[in-house]
Amino acid sequence: MRALLALVVVTAVWGVTFVQVKDALELYPLFAFLAVRFAIASVALAPVAAPRLRRAGWKPATLLGGLLALGYALQTAGLDRTSVSSTGFITGLYVVFTPLFAYALFRIKVARVVVLGVGLSLVGLALLAGVGVGEPGGDALVLAGAAAFSLQIALMERYAPRYDAVAFTFVEMLAAFAGFAVIAVALGQVEVPRGWTVWGALIVTGVFASALGFLVQTWAQRQLSAARTALAFAMEPVWTAIFGFWLAGDRLGALGWTGAALIMAGIVVAEPAAADALRRLLRR
Repeated sequence: MRALLALVVVTAVWGVTFVQVKDALELYPLFAFLAVRFAIASVALAPVAAPRLRRAGWKPATLLGGLLALGYALQTAGLDRTSVSSTGFITGLYVVFTPLFAYALFRIKVARVVVLGVGLSLVGLALLAGVGVGEPGGDALVLAGAAAFSLQIALMERYAPRYDAVAFTFVEMLAAFAGFAVIAVALGQVEVPRGWTVWGALIVTGVFASALGFLVQTWAQRQLSAARTALAFAMEPVWTAIFGFWLAGDRLGALGWTGAALIMAGIVVAEPAAADALRRLLRR
């Protein structure tokens, strides 16, 4: 029960960060924000990870850190153009996409219920996009980010048991930081963060959402089944909608909430199949 509650708390943190990041991006450049975020995450993990780096799995961790960076870059760029609630619900589609990547990469059979989940989610996505609270281009970027997260999850389930969790996560954070730092320098986005809005978002996303969030996930998954973990992850778009309504003033209307409900239905329908696909992936 403690592990499940811990994951729910993590998803709540992830949910509220959408609001914070959207506010911060109005004051601070995108790639500079992401570079500083993952620099903070790397520094937070470094003292614990340093003695374990021989078991870090540098190559796979760097690869997965790159995928994580791609996901966050697409998601954050999309968030800058669309609503907080839309971003949260669309991001939740990684639960639906994950078994599809497991099939594409490792030929793990996809249950028919996943097709149903994808269908429901796509109809919901179409309705959500029709609300007009953000740009369709922003929703498309978030959707591409969700696909990148799905690929990262599919590969993580394969690599994580082979390496030290703290060291592996540290290398992921470090790889993401390096990639964003290079892009930020190339785009001339190098500047010192100023103000509580920006620093508050950086501290929460760097320390709590990234460093501690991924560590809690690793600890919790040693005690929970993949199905229960997936169920906890389904809370992320719910929290995002709550905080989007409460803090960001999102008002989706009947059409938007119908779309959001269909996306959630697709996620819930596909979760058992996603968990089963990941279990079979782990056995390989």
